[in-house]
Amino acid sequence: MQFRLECHEVLESTSSLVKQRAEAGEAEGLAIQALRQSAGRGRQGRGWESPAGNLYISVLLRPAVPLRDAPQWSFVAAVALAETLNGLLPEASKLSLKWPNDLLLQGAKAAGILVETGIAPSHALDWICIGIGVNIRSKPNLPDRPTACLAEYSAAPPAPEALAQSLLVSLAYWHGVRLQQGFAPIREAWLRHAPAMGAPISLKRDGALLEGAFAGLSPEGGLLLAKGREVQLILAGEII
Repeated sequence: MQFRLECHEVLESTSSLVKQRAEAGEAEGLAIQALRQSAGRGRQGRGWESPAGNLYISVLLRPAVPLRDAPQWSFVAAVALAETLNGLLPEASKLSLKWPNDLLLQGAKAAGILVETGIAPSHALDWICIGIGVNIRSKPNLPDRPTACLAEYSAAPPAPEALAQSLLVSLAYWHGVRLQQGFAPIREAWLRHAPAMGAPISLKRDGALLEGAFAGLSPEGGLLLAKGREVQLILAGEII
């Protein structure tokens, strides 16, 4: 698959436009980039600061997979992004992935991924919109977590347009891997950038705080949280 990239000077939200086009019948492979967003958003309705100089891009996919597999595309995007940035950053930058959808540099959030879906009248998966934001030249100040940008770790961070092109090549590759080989190679690639086994984890779920140790991913992409000899499967929540 080859993506068809549209680049806009400013949009309210790249994902909002992709979703509109998806509902209107646009074929998969559409990619929309904005140099600035006036109403960007992240998970759980959070706003996403979107000044010029960073990457804001959303893509449209229509994979022929069960609806229950839709969350796996967050991992596809995370692996594609990590592999793209690995070639641009020194090893000392310590790039890592945080379940289910953040990319960290030295433990600070540098990129986020938002996956949204459309459901057909038959209740099957109709489309997937993947929104990706990367802090290239600037980072927001967030009250609840540290943040980072590529410019802190690279003397020549890429322009947003160049990073978009590289990311789309990587995303097309890993999209093909998922369709042809299933989730197992995506899971394996994600784990290469994951926390060390046994690393302590605190997680919010349904207002409760869960604590334990990282024990990997389930075959479907759920978080495995070890508490003593017990391993708990977590399908939704936010690591803090």
